[in-house]
This record gives sequence, structure tokens and C-alpha cells, in this order.
Amino acid sequence: MQLKLLKSKIHRAEVTDLSLHYEGSLAIDREFMDLVGLREYEKILVGNMANGERFETYAIPAPAGSKTISLNGATAHLGKAGDLLTIMAFATVEADEATTWQPKVLLLGEANTKIIKRPAA
Repeated sequence: MQLKLLKSKIHRAEVTDLSLHYEGSLAIDREFMDLVGLREYEKILVGNMANGERFETYAIPAPAGSKTISLNGATAHLGKAGDLLTIMAFATVEADEATTWQPKVLLLGEANTKIIKRPAA
């Protein structure tokens, strides 16, 4: 049996930019992506804490250290600068591996500046 479990999570990521005319995706600071093991073009589920919107898209890297979280394309209609997002990716694992599975979680502070890596809650 296989189970779909949380693999990567960036919690309280503050939207810094919107680009309606970009083709799509969510641009995420490369440093944040690396810390939680998100890959370029990986499918992600995003929840907007400000308005309750949930949507699927894919991750693309923004410059490392930029603190950028940018809603691109149609997703730009689902939030505004300053909104806090939860960004999640999932993995399919074997049931025996699930017993010790630990997702990589990153909790961001104000303006995406305080980085706290911790086990999932």
C-alpha cells in the first residue's frame, strides 16, 4: 500500500509580488525551496490565510535571498501583497516508510525574514 503524505511545507509565506501577465506559477525564494526540498516545476497546493482561497499550481525559483513570494498568472487574482500563504507539496510513500516519515517544514516570520525550520505539527 502507498500513502500520500506531506513532503514540504512553507507556512506563513508573505506575498511580496503579483504578476498577472506572467504565464502562471508561484515564484518562491530559492533558499526557501531548498530548505524544504521543493523542486522547480513541482506541483504545489497553496492556501491563502487571508481569504481562504486554495489553489494548485507549480513552484518556480525566485532569486535566493530575495524573500520573494509572487503570485503569477491567474493566481494573482487569488491574493494580494501582504497575504500569508501556506505552500505544500506531497509525496507518495510506501506504508512501512510512513511510520517514520518527517516532512520538511519552514515557518516564516514577518516580511519573510525570520526563518524557523521545524518538524511538522
